Amino acid sequence: MKIKAYLKPTCGWSKGVRAIMDKYQLEYEDLDIINNAAIYEEMVRKSGQPLSPCVEIDGVMLADVSGEEVENYMLSNNLVKPNEAETAVPTNAPCTDEEHARMQSKTIRFF
Repeated sequence: MKIKAYLKPTCGWSKGVRAIMDKYQLEYEDLDIINNAAIYEEMVRKSGQPLSPCVEIDGVMLADVSGEEVENYMLSNNLVKPNEAETAVPTNAPCTDEEHARMQSKTIRFF
């Protein structure tokens, strides 16, 4: 399975996607859309919209998804087997206000 995950370095939704990848021990490309304008542009072009996270699995783009939604997609398409392992972070949660404040002060935004 080829997986490209268009993620923010520190975001609740992005952390949830990473947690699902770890839960199922999946190899994936973790693509930084905040600090790399070309990656952000690629995500927008492929997904048709500017919101993240976006995860491309074997050519199928899941746009603006949570980790929970990625997991549901993979389970319903028999790409992974059910797994009761716990994740280290919530898989369906936004960033806290504090995380948003830290991101605004430390990141380069291209959009």
